[in-house]
Amino acid sequence: MIRQVLEGYEVEEGEVTMRTRFGADLELESIDLVTLAGLLEERYGGAVNFAEFVADLDLEEIIELDVGRLVDHIRRCLKAADGVGTR
Repeated sequence: MIRQVLEGYEVEEGEVTMRTRFGADLELESIDLVTLAGLLEERYGGAVNFAEFVADLDLEEIIELDVGRLVDHIRRCLKAADGVGTR
């Protein structure tokens, strides 16, 4: 999904890692994060709410947000969604 958002940007293959920051490293703008949020919703439905995730961060955390932190959030959301209804 990140690769989809990066289409049109000059990002070399292999440049995106778990420590890659969306702002400082990829220079994504807020509209790019909105696009990423839409892709996450398409893929995972309501199980992964990017807007809610970002709303819980302070400004410095948003500025320093990296791929790994988003991946951790997605994992937690999917694990929680998996646990729903299995009791």
